[in-house]
Formats: sequence, structure tokens, C-alpha cells
Amino acid sequence: MSVNKHHQLRQLPSVDALLSTMPDELARWGHMQLTQSIRQNLSQLRTEIEAGNTPDISADGIRQSAVAALITRSDATLIPVFNLTGTVLHTNLGRANLPEEAINAITTVAGGASNLEFDLESGQRGDRESHVESLICEMTGAEAATAVNNNAAAVLLVLNTLAMGRKVPVSRGELVEIGGSFRIPEVMSRSGASLVEIGATNRTHLKDYRNAIDADTALLMKVHTSNYRVEGFTASVSEPELAALAREYDLPFVIDLGSGNLVDFKTLGLPAEPTAAEALANGADLVTFSGDKLLGGPQAGLIAGRADLVAMIKKNPLKRALRLDKMTLAALAEILKLYRNPEQLTRKLPTLRLLTRNAADIRAQAENLLPGIASCLENRFDTSVQDCLSQIGSGSLPVETLPSVAITLQPKSGDDSELRELAEQLRRLPIPVIARLHKGALWLDLRCLEPEHEAAFASQMEALAP
Repeated sequence: MSVNKHHQLRQLPSVDALLSTMPDELARWGHMQLTQSIRQNLSQLRTEIEAGNTPDISADGIRQSAVAALITRSDATLIPVFNLTGTVLHTNLGRANLPEEAINAITTVAGGASNLEFDLESGQRGDRESHVESLICEMTGAEAATAVNNNAAAVLLVLNTLAMGRKVPVSRGELVEIGGSFRIPEVMSRSGASLVEIGATNRTHLKDYRNAIDADTALLMKVHTSNYRVEGFTASVSEPELAALAREYDLPFVIDLGSGNLVDFKTLGLPAEPTAAEALANGADLVTFSGDKLLGGPQAGLIAGRADLVAMIKKNPLKRALRLDKMTLAALAEILKLYRNPEQLTRKLPTLRLLTRNAADIRAQAENLLPGIASCLENRFDTSVQDCLSQIGSGSLPVETLPSVAITLQPKSGDDSELRELAEQLRRLPIPVIARLHKGALWLDLRCLEPEHEAAFASQMEALAP
């Protein structure tokens, strides 16, 4: 070891010496965290010195580095972003935005004790689902209901309760796979039920179901193809037909809606999507659907239908592993209450507000923002306002689109690497901006940029100026 290296190593202050000069930092971070950070910093400095480098070994430099590391570690990793992808219910970006009513409800119950499972009238243990069950029944017409942590869990729980060790016929055209490799066949296998594939990918008939029924059949199931659509030379069995067949053989009839919906979308100017109430009216004994997609609420899986079947599901030991926490229940209850006033839904519920935004309003917003963005990027990018098509997202209405408007950023050099660099810059902003690369340009679809967030978005874009 050279004399210089040896001298540098001897100059490194001790951990105790550094701690003695950091009373405020000790109060904030605690002895254990601060000590660990200092030791890691000293270890890194020793490594650099051994490599022949000359790092800053001053006490001030070490203190600053240790604190900086602690601040970085404490920074939140789950943060808000601007969703300008053109996909409203973007799974990777958190799906539905919650309304103020739901957020306030979460805040109210999160900070202290609540009557989550306590009956205030009797003074005895209560049922946590009492906070949402009657609301779900009110909105669907079901006799009873329960809720779990997502729709995949709802399907799993239904099958595990009613069909474990038995057969369930499902049309080959309904063997859905959604994001995260959720596949109906695999969920059925994990539930303990045995899948019986019937029909063909594009055509399934009532006789296919009838021929599949035997003494081991537990129930009939129909899966809404929420992530794709089979078109062309097709045939499928209607819900009332399947319901009648199920009754003929005294079998439960289950419909998995996937996304699910509580209102007639056509009245909102949106493409039609089956509702939970329609599924039950068509003869389903149970229907499962999501809380955080078209419903516009928190992540949840809702199960609604016959009281005797719901009672069996609630008694399944697996139910406890899949149950909702108090914050989700509080938010879900407020979301369901909003549906009591359907005339106000597009104003109160962010998901429906974004889905029903007028393209002309989005265009006006784009033209208002364009000059500021152009001035920041004019040396490197051509900017323009373009018509585009937004997607609903999360598997909901997969082939339908919504007319929208985007600001497009196209590199003057024609170099795609500049686009990727710009996309990265946008993701590094205090509130990251997530856009879409398409046809040699970066598209900022403004459908999901609500007017009250416009100023914050615009001020951030100024940081892109050279």
C-alpha cells in the first residue's frame, strides 16, 4: 500500500466522531439508521481509496453523503404521474382515479379505530361486509353479496367454494387471458375445479353444454370476453339459454363479467357493456366483477347473487385470505353511493368523467398548452395538435375507442433516440409524464389531463427548455 493511500485511510473519521457532531440528524433518523448509513459511506470511501482514487474524505462530505443516502431511501416509490398514454384505465398506472368522496372516506378511517367489525347497536362483533353488502345488492338487484381483493380472487373463491373436485364446462372461446398471465384455465386449476373445454374457439352451441353435463358437473359458467372479441363466423349461447339449462339440471349458473359495470353506458354516449344487474336478470345465480375498472372504484372483486350461494362463499376459509381492508371498504362504499344519483356520475366519478370528455374540449386544452410546450422544445422538436383515439383500458371494451386529441412531439433530426431521450426526461419530472411512442413521434394524449391539473403540468414542461 502506498504512503498516500495509507495516509488517506488514517484520515477517515470514526463513526462515533461523526455521530457526535450530528444531533439533529440523530433525532430525525435514529441511531441505527444513521450509523448504518455512515458505515456504508466509509466502506465505499475505503474501496475508492484502495482503487487509487482521491475521494472527499472530509467530515462534512461524509455527513452530507450519509444524510443524502437516507433521504433517497426514504423517498416514496409509489408516486402520482400524469397519464397521457391515451389509455384511461391503465393497469400499470393504477387504473381508476378515486373521487374526493372516496379519498375522504379513506382518510377518515385510516388514522384511528373504526367499527370495521363491530356492531354499534348490539355491542358485539360485526360483519365487515355490512358496510358494502346492502349497497352492492341495491345496485345489482342481488339477494346477497360479498367482496374480495380483486375479480381474479372472486372467480377463484366462487370456483373453490362451489366446484372443488368437480367439473365446470366453459366455452373454448371464453378461456380468457388478461394482464399478469391471469388465465381462466389456470385459475380453475388452482381453485380445485376441473375445466371441461366445450365447443370451438369461434362457435359454441347449447348442445355442447348439455353434452358436457354429467354427475360430476358442479356449475355452468360464462366468461365475458372483456379483453378481446371473437368476430366473423361465430356462435355463442345466450345467458338466458344457459340459465334455463342450469335450472334443468339444478346447477348454479355463474357469469364472470371481468370489468363489470353498474349503469347503461349507452345513456352516457359510450359503447354498450353488460351490467351486473343485467347478468342477474338474465338468470345468473352469481355474478363476479371488478371494482377498479369501469366501476371507477378501488381494487376489489365483487360477488353478487343468490343468498344461499353467497353464504357458502363467505364461510370458505379462503375468504379470510382474500378479504378487503378498512380503507378499501370505505372507498368502495362511497363509490357505490355515487351510483344512487346517475345524473351526477359523469361529474362526480373520475373514470366516467374522463371516458365522456368531449373531444372539442380536449382540443381546446391542447391548443392552449401547445405554445408553451413548443417554446421549450422548438430547437429539437416539431410540435403539433393531432386527432387521435383513446382506449378505455384494463380489458374493458377492447375494440372500442374514444375520439381524443394529442400534442405530438417529433424530432427535427428524425432520430428516434431523441424521442426515447425525451420520454425518459418526461419520466424524470417531479410528477412524471407518461406518454406514448407512435409513428415516429411522442404523443401526449390529453384525455386524462383534467383541467385542474393543467397548470401543474405546464409548469413542469418548462423544465425541458435547454
